[in-house]
Amino acid sequence: MSVGELYSQCTRVWIPDPDEVWRSAELTKDYKEGDKSLQLRLEDETILEYPIDIQHNQLPFLRNPDILVGENDLTALSYLHEPAVLHNLKVRFLESNHIYTYCGIVLVAINPYEQLPIYGQDVIYAYSGQNMGDMDPHIFAVAEEAYKQMARDEKNQSIIVSGESGAGKTVSAKYAMRYFATVGGSASETNIEEKVLASSPIMEADDERNYHIFYQLCAAAGLPEFKELALTSAEDFFYTSQGGDTSIEGVDDAEDFEKTRQAFTLLGVRESHQISIFKIIASILHLGSVEIQAERDGDSCSILPQDEHLSNFCRLLGVEHSQMEHWLCHRKLVTTSETYVKTMSLQQVINARNALAKHIYAQLFSWIVEHINKALHTSLKQHSFIGVLDIYGFETFEVNSFEQFCINYANEKLQQQFNSHVFKLEQEEYMKEQIPWTLIDFYDNQPCIDLIEAKLGILDLLDEECKVPKGTDQNWAQKLYDRHSSSQHFQKPRMSNTAFIVIHFADKVEYLSDGFLEKNRDTVYEEQINILKASKFPLVADLFHDDKDPIPATTPGKGSSSKINIRSARPPMKVSNKEHKKTVGHQFRTSLHLLMETLNATTPHYVRCIKPNDEKLPFHFDPKRAVQQLRACGVLETIRISAAGYPSRWAYHDFFNRYRVLVKKRELANTDKKAICRSVLENLIKDPDKFQFGRTKIFFRAGQVAYLEKLRADKFRTATIMIQKTVRGWLQKVKYHRLKGATLTLQRYCRGYLAHRLAEHLRRTRAAVVLQKYYRMQRAHQSYQRIRRAAIIIQAFTRAMFVRRTYRQVLMEHKATIIQKHVRGWMAHRHFQRLRDAAIVIQCAFRMLKARQELKALRIEARSAEHLKRLNVGMENKVVQLQRKIDEQNKEFKTLSEQLSVTTSTYTMEVERLKKELEHYRQSPGEDSSPRLQKEVESLRTELQRAHSERKILEDAHSREKDELRKRVADLEQENALLKDEKEQLNSQILCQSKDEFAQNSVKENLLMKKELEEERSRYQNLVKEYSQLEQRYDNLRDEMSIIKQTPGHRRNPSNQSSLESDSNYPSISTSEIGDTEDALQQMEEIGLEKAAMDMTVFLKLQKRVRELEQERKKLQVQLEKREQQDSKKVQVEPPQTDIDVDPDADLAYNSLKRQELESENKKLKNDLNELRKAIADQATQNNSSHGSPDSYNLLLNQLKLAHEELEVRKEEVLILRTQIVSADQRRLASRNAEPNINARASWPNSEKHVDQEDAIEAYHGVCQTNSKTEDWGYLNEDGELGLAYQGLKQVARLLEAQLQAQSLEHEEEVERLKDQLEALKEEMDKQQQTFCQTLLLSPEAQVEFGVQQEISRLTNENLDLKELVEKLEKNERKLKKQLKIYMKKVQDLEAAQALAQSERKRHELNRQVTVQRKEKDFQGMLEYHKEDEALLIRNLVTDLKPQMLSGAVPCLPAYILYMCIRHADYTNDDLKVHALLTSTINGIKKVLKKHNDDFEMTSFWLSNTCRLLHCLKQYSGDEGFMTQNTAKQNEHCLKNFDLTEYRQVLSDLSIQIYQQLIKIAEGVLQPMIVSAMLENESIQGLSGVKPTGYRKRSSSMADGDNSYCLEAIIRQMNAFHTVMCDQGLDPEIILQVFKQLFYMINAVTLNNLLLRKDVCSWSTGMQLRYNISQLEEWLRGRNLHQSGAVQTMEPLIQAAQLLQLKKKTQEDAEAICSLCTSLSTQQIVKILNLYTPLNEFEERVTVAFIRTIQAQLQERNDPQQLLLDAKHMFPVLFPFNPSSLTMDSIHIPACLNLEFLNQV
Repeated sequence: MSVGELYSQCTRVWIPDPDEVWRSAELTKDYKEGDKSLQLRLEDETILEYPIDIQHNQLPFLRNPDILVGENDLTALSYLHEPAVLHNLKVRFLESNHIYTYCGIVLVAINPYEQLPIYGQDVIYAYSGQNMGDMDPHIFAVAEEAYKQMARDEKNQSIIVSGESGAGKTVSAKYAMRYFATVGGSASETNIEEKVLASSPIMEADDERNYHIFYQLCAAAGLPEFKELALTSAEDFFYTSQGGDTSIEGVDDAEDFEKTRQAFTLLGVRESHQISIFKIIASILHLGSVEIQAERDGDSCSILPQDEHLSNFCRLLGVEHSQMEHWLCHRKLVTTSETYVKTMSLQQVINARNALAKHIYAQLFSWIVEHINKALHTSLKQHSFIGVLDIYGFETFEVNSFEQFCINYANEKLQQQFNSHVFKLEQEEYMKEQIPWTLIDFYDNQPCIDLIEAKLGILDLLDEECKVPKGTDQNWAQKLYDRHSSSQHFQKPRMSNTAFIVIHFADKVEYLSDGFLEKNRDTVYEEQINILKASKFPLVADLFHDDKDPIPATTPGKGSSSKINIRSARPPMKVSNKEHKKTVGHQFRTSLHLLMETLNATTPHYVRCIKPNDEKLPFHFDPKRAVQQLRACGVLETIRISAAGYPSRWAYHDFFNRYRVLVKKRELANTDKKAICRSVLENLIKDPDKFQFGRTKIFFRAGQVAYLEKLRADKFRTATIMIQKTVRGWLQKVKYHRLKGATLTLQRYCRGYLAHRLAEHLRRTRAAVVLQKYYRMQRAHQSYQRIRRAAIIIQAFTRAMFVRRTYRQVLMEHKATIIQKHVRGWMAHRHFQRLRDAAIVIQCAFRMLKARQELKALRIEARSAEHLKRLNVGMENKVVQLQRKIDEQNKEFKTLSEQLSVTTSTYTMEVERLKKELEHYRQSPGEDSSPRLQKEVESLRTELQRAHSERKILEDAHSREKDELRKRVADLEQENALLKDEKEQLNSQILCQSKDEFAQNSVKENLLMKKELEEERSRYQNLVKEYSQLEQRYDNLRDEMSIIKQTPGHRRNPSNQSSLESDSNYPSISTSEIGDTEDALQQMEEIGLEKAAMDMTVFLKLQKRVRELEQERKKLQVQLEKREQQDSKKVQVEPPQTDIDVDPDADLAYNSLKRQELESENKKLKNDLNELRKAIADQATQNNSSHGSPDSYNLLLNQLKLAHEELEVRKEEVLILRTQIVSADQRRLASRNAEPNINARASWPNSEKHVDQEDAIEAYHGVCQTNSKTEDWGYLNEDGELGLAYQGLKQVARLLEAQLQAQSLEHEEEVERLKDQLEALKEEMDKQQQTFCQTLLLSPEAQVEFGVQQEISRLTNENLDLKELVEKLEKNERKLKKQLKIYMKKVQDLEAAQALAQSERKRHELNRQVTVQRKEKDFQGMLEYHKEDEALLIRNLVTDLKPQMLSGAVPCLPAYILYMCIRHADYTNDDLKVHALLTSTINGIKKVLKKHNDDFEMTSFWLSNTCRLLHCLKQYSGDEGFMTQNTAKQNEHCLKNFDLTEYRQVLSDLSIQIYQQLIKIAEGVLQPMIVSAMLENESIQGLSGVKPTGYRKRSSSMADGDNSYCLEAIIRQMNAFHTVMCDQGLDPEIILQVFKQLFYMINAVTLNNLLLRKDVCSWSTGMQLRYNISQLEEWLRGRNLHQSGAVQTMEPLIQAAQLLQLKKKTQEDAEAICSLCTSLSTQQIVKILNLYTPLNEFEERVTVAFIRTIQAQLQERNDPQQLLLDAKHMFPVLFPFNPSSLTMDSIHIPACLNLEFLNQV
């Protein structure tokens, strides 16, 4: 590829720029070899002619394609040079806000000067265990790489963090330490993570600002415990006021100081030591502020005696004031023979003072570091370590002194080590890939290092000059000029004799020699150290005692004398003095050599921190400062070394996937991708030196990838042009056809218009002719009509004349006909009346004859007897009725007669009066009366008219008032209607608002309650999880020790009770206590119908009572038969009338009565026994709860039915007794005349007495029990017992009737209540219908909202009703339990008393009844085992059991077997056995799970069995709430003696632990598949493209199939999980929760990787994600798991996929994104937009302005600050009660379990 091909038109290049360093431009003309300039167009459209250096043929740098800009690794750039690196960092930093970028093995970190949410625990866990190339660049990725290599290779690692001050070195080192503390902190070490993190604020406090601790201590000077420090503001001290402003914006020194103190406390520094440390730091501040005055001679100086700072310094350090004051201004000179005390100049004193302060600080810092190391020391064996080195980067300022020289010297050494390591890695890569390589020429800075540290180098000459008594900085500089002027790395400045220039690897640096000697000496005089050693504070004295120096017993002598003569110097003192006087340069060089040795023994990892601007503005990039630091930190050197070889590297399958568009079709038939890649490259790149084929990768020279990208883009462009050409041709063709069609249409319409116009003309012409025709016709027609009308008129008059004549004639004829008709009718009517009168006369005569004949017959019949007899039947009543009726009619007749007589008399008087007036009128003359009458008539008429008028007036007024009132009423009604409507509207609005508020409040409260419940559940399960972890650690420590057996016990009844007695929770019913079964039922009703389940004792007693009654009935039957035989014999031998006592009828009647009574009682008792048996079977285990109310109601109805039957029986008995009494009374009346003595004997003196109700019932029972005393009727009738019995029966009948009426009233009340409920329901239905009608008138949205409000109100009302019902039932339950306790106590006392009297008989009958009870030998669902077989049971059933052994058995078989064993232990009342079995089972399950902690099948198996055992303990606990779905047979399997509630809690906790282990195993299996299957695998072939990844390759970029998974693998694995859980009988609700948790994990891992990987944030990835998620949703629906809520957990990932596919340009796009991405936080949305990377040049990047628009629209959201999802989050698990439908006696135990020692009971 020639230069002309590269520098062609439209090629973009980089040219130097004084402001921007490098500037982009575009060629406007092709370059040809030999051209002296390039024609360029700048980005602002300016045309520039750029000159070319022809001598060196230096063309401008080429710019990388936009598709490569913004890469994670700078080595992935095709063109590797300074402008490309700078531009890539700038784009990532400003546009994407990415502060980390790889540059080969170096991590470039740009300080954002802003807090970013990328350092949380979630991010740490996201990077943990990941390969370095799989995630975006991060300090955590470097830390993980170091940690992984240390753990894998057991080699020491080092992380070298360098950069300028303010570049963020300390922060990067802190985050690396936080990562190691979080990831590597062992659970067995206490607070290791907190201690490591706590060391950071301490080291920071003793680090830069410089030295934060001084400012923090001054900020806290106001605390009471720091008053003795005598500190004030930081501006008042010399050391803290030299930097200008003592505060930093955004930093609270007081708060940071509190954190420092907490860190000291956490690291084990005692409070006293902390106070001592702060005293030493405060003393340094005071020491720096000591005022020193120079004397007049200039060679000596002094300190004011009243200097407060010196006093505070001595007081705080516990040293002598006078000695310190003296030795601060004097020094001691020691010669071979004498020792002198010499004064010092002012500058020497200041230097000595500063050196002393630095020495004190250094010793304190060393002590703190040593203490921190001790605190962080672990007891575990240390195989290797990771060192984090935080060091200054290369520095160059306007004035550079000794400090910059040392820093740059260290950076020279580090750069040499860095170059060597980079070169080594490059060569290893080439050797690993087996490609030929040549030695790469790289910059070696050893000559510069030799200049500094070699013999007679800069440092040696500096140390030598320091030893010279009169050495000066100028002399030292002159020696440097003389010695090193010929060195290529040393130069002398032209305008200075005190400075020198060293040419470092990064830049030339000019050092000013002034101060080098003094800073190198840094002399701390021994006399001052001795004073500090003699401090009275132990910590201060310990700081300055070396290990070799003995601690002096007394303080040294005074030093006031000027000369001290010493004979000879002691060797130890000389050695100590010599060691003490090592120069700073020598110490620094030694320390640096040790550091380099340590680094060379480790695997280094490099972090270069860049300071983007000097103003510390957030996300502001200064290119000049950035380039300066990039040159200094070695990043560009890494680029140069990479560019010298093969910087671009591609895996074969990545290269094939990216550039297969360049492959010819016939080459794609080859299945070997390597061969295809070889063929393609050989055809495309002709120079074989431009690429090399490695074992797994293809290596390219610089620029070749850009060339391939250009070819690929050209290919796409050509294809695009072809597609565009075809589409445009098709569009033009469509346009042509459309135009042609339009033209034809226009022509058709034009021709049609012309034809229409012609037709219109013809139609108009024809219309004119037709008009003329019709006009002429009209004229002729009018003339004709006039003539015709005249003729018609003449005809009409003529015809009328003739018709009138005819009419008159017809009228005359008609009148004659009418006269004839009336005359003939009158004649016919008169003839008919004569005939009718004759017929009537004949009929009357005939009927009179017939009536006479009938009357004669009736009189004859009336005289006969039969007729009288018939009439006498019921005659009396009829007579009475007729008599009453006659009386009433007589009364009525009388009243009518009176009224008639009164009326007659009144009429008579009126007639007489009228007659008299008539006579008077007749007698008076007619002419006189007529006027008067007329006058009266006139007056009456006038009055009548006036009355009429008045009436009319009143009627009019009334009508008007009525109309006004009606109008007024109508207005009022209308106003009232309006007010009503307004009131209804206001009420409806208020109701809607209240409903809305109530609904919202209720929804919020429900959500809060649910959230609190979930949080409580989560906290509880986390506690369980921690408990399991602690338990596991405890087991690991104890190993094979015995398991603690002090687990929660269970409650049991007192052991002195037998099992039958302890089961008896209710009073026993016996014949001695209760007279009959009705009383028994009554007492049972008092106890509570819900508690009607009787125990075995009650059942046996009832059987005993029935048997006794049966025997008594047989005896009475025999006696009755004998009695009947005797009576029959007596009847045959003796007459019945001799004596009443031997009357056979009375005796038979009594015996019959007695037999019927006994039979009815027997029948009643049998019915009661059946009812009690049924109650025992149905209600044996139910508690007093609401579920028992329907059964109690049914039992009450049954009692009512029995009462009805008993009433019928009693009525029959009463009738029998009545007949007997009537017959006895008749006999008594008959025999009263014959035998008067018997009358007195047979009289009943007590029969007429008033009998009390209780006496009557007692007499009745007495009659019922007299079986042996009733020998004859006389004895029965003695003392009126028969009458008492009769009265008793009547009282009983009344009682029964009263009960029946009460029950009827209750029934009627119930019916009325049901009717009321029915009416309420009807009203509710009407309201709902009205609501529904109103709802139909609303909009769909309003309908939905209204429906939701209605539903919320309904549910709220139901909830309140249910709460009230629950409260009532709980109250009733407490009341009944209290009554139950009282009755139980009474029953126990009563049974104890009865047991003494009937022990023998009762025991005999009881044994016999137990034998009857055990007549059936079927399996009762209990398994018995011996105590010594318990270990074997646990081993065979738990520890050694494999799930495959029970593949064809009932699911959860071990749980059923264990429960049957527990049930037998409960049956035998053996609490120790229950305790031991449950404890051994739980411990055995834990042991199995610990052994198989990565076996999903085993964990699922024991989760299902543990849950089933828990369900069994609930289902058969006897708790009514768990027994609602039990059958009668299952209720027999309930526990009788023990309450295992606490063990249920233990099993629930164990289930939670197993569930968490199951989730952990499943997540461990799925997690390695998720990223590859969801993000990297091509589910839709050919959709995704691969971009170059640089030095670090992704794990998915390895050979095909090594670590790649497809979505089918995840689905297969989840199918396996689902099959295992279903086969093992795990509850469906738990399975739903398992997959909800797994889908959340898939969502979290995928989304977190998406948020941390720039290479997968593209449109094609969004399409792949949408497809993969739809496949997972389809799988959920296919498995009927869509109700688990798993899809809802995937909502953030779904929205992220949609976000990648949406348009990202306009304001409407931003609004659509904000409305769609509701499950994503603002940070996540912005992060995805920043990471969005086009895979082709045809896609556009997301602009910064669009991202700012998104942020502005989302700023009102209150999103969490966490960027990533918590992949470790676990939803709280619920174990809903799931009873089994199996009965214990139906379970079969297979022989493969080897449980032959279990006996079925």
